[in-house]
Amino acid sequence: MTEAWLSETRSSYDTDAPGYAEKVRGLLDEMPFLRASLSLFAERVRDAGDGPVADVGCGPGYVTGHLHDAGLDAFGIDLSPEMVAIARRDYPHLRFDVGTMTDLDLADDSVAGIVAFWSVIHVPDHAVPGVFEEFRRVLRPEGLVLIGFHVGDEARRRTEGYTGRPVNVESYRRRPDKITGWLRDAGFTIDAELVIRPDDEVPGAVVFARTADPPTT
Repeated sequence: MTEAWLSETRSSYDTDAPGYAEKVRGLLDEMPFLRASLSLFAERVRDAGDGPVADVGCGPGYVTGHLHDAGLDAFGIDLSPEMVAIARRDYPHLRFDVGTMTDLDLADDSVAGIVAFWSVIHVPDHAVPGVFEEFRRVLRPEGLVLIGFHVGDEARRRTEGYTGRPVNVESYRRRPDKITGWLRDAGFTIDAELVIRPDDEVPGAVVFARTADPPTT
């Protein structure tokens, strides 16, 4: 926790964990394109030989649970101990660990897939390349990644949580080409990108990528 943004993000989500968990409860039921994205990701992981999948920035665990229900060996990692406590309470049959995406406590080439659903939105620009390099490090050959994020060109600082308590967390809105550029630089091949509800004030987007094929000699 040497960088202020990490400490602020963890503290904010620890403070607001119950409110956030309630806010996202049932979210996937209302978002068919997100459900479809997760279903496609699960299908691709199975087609690639299956294996463990890390939900990085899992929050209260609802995406981890959805991936498990889709037949994947999914586990969650989150910066906030309070979020992890809620995830363990609500999904006691699944594994959840406290950790940071900037330094994953996972072995090289150890997971078949990574989902980061609206979790890299709190990572400042200077740190995103290192996060994606961490994803690449822990993914197996032909590993898959699914990134979800807000679309835009600005950062917003939130100072009040869903429970009304004070928080201090930055959220970054980014264009898909910025995310895909960082992924390519980290050694990924982009398979697809989808902008969700592009006419909204703040659209969402998902990017599917995989570890790039090794160079031919």
